[in-house]
Amino acid sequence: MRLDKFLTECGLGTRSEVKRLIDENAVRVNGTCKVYPKTSINEKKDVILFRGEPITYKEFRYYVLNKKAGFVTAVEDYRDQTVMDLLPDWVVRKNLVPVGRLDKDTEGLLLFTNNGKLNHKLVSPKSHVDKTYYVEAKNIISQNDIKKLEEGIDIGGYITLPGKVEALESKKILLTINEGKFHQVKKMLEQIDNEVTYLKRISFGKLKLDDLELGEVKEVELEDII
Repeated sequence: MRLDKFLTECGLGTRSEVKRLIDENAVRVNGTCKVYPKTSINEKKDVILFRGEPITYKEFRYYVLNKKAGFVTAVEDYRDQTVMDLLPDWVVRKNLVPVGRLDKDTEGLLLFTNNGKLNHKLVSPKSHVDKTYYVEAKNIISQNDIKKLEEGIDIGGYITLPGKVEALESKKILLTINEGKFHQVKKMLEQIDNEVTYLKRISFGKLKLDDLELGEVKEVELEDII
């Protein structure tokens, strides 16, 4: 692998940015300080240092985005901007795709990875990964409504699995489900004669949004996810 490609895939920047770092002698290969962008390396055996710190090649990468509304969850779309447009330049995009989906007008936690097996596992209906949403509704959500949401509700030929509801205010709840049917949360609210006015996913499995700002991205490790 070329050194500039390796550095780019390790997240040090774009090809032009890592070329500048190499020209500044910020990178060493096996102790050699004078290297070039096209220098050939063995990413699994050679010792690569960036400003004195070792760089480890990662086959798989995982990123969490606090998605903004107005972006579709897709790698590309002919009509709308996609969540890929929200990713900063330092994100390594090779084979990177979003895990599952969030509606265009929904905000919150969205995971990206190039690990196809993990992606399939997390979105598989058999996995039952917990997803918690902060929900603001048009009308008051009664205790009877909460009971219906928690017991499972018919959303049009399909009865949802039992959910968990934490009431925050009269029109605000935290709703935890472990399915991912199309527009599921919105349909669940419709079935209690209500309407979602704002929706944000705040957790996905072990991952939590915490203090990640809207539109921000952070890299996480596999152990943070499963």
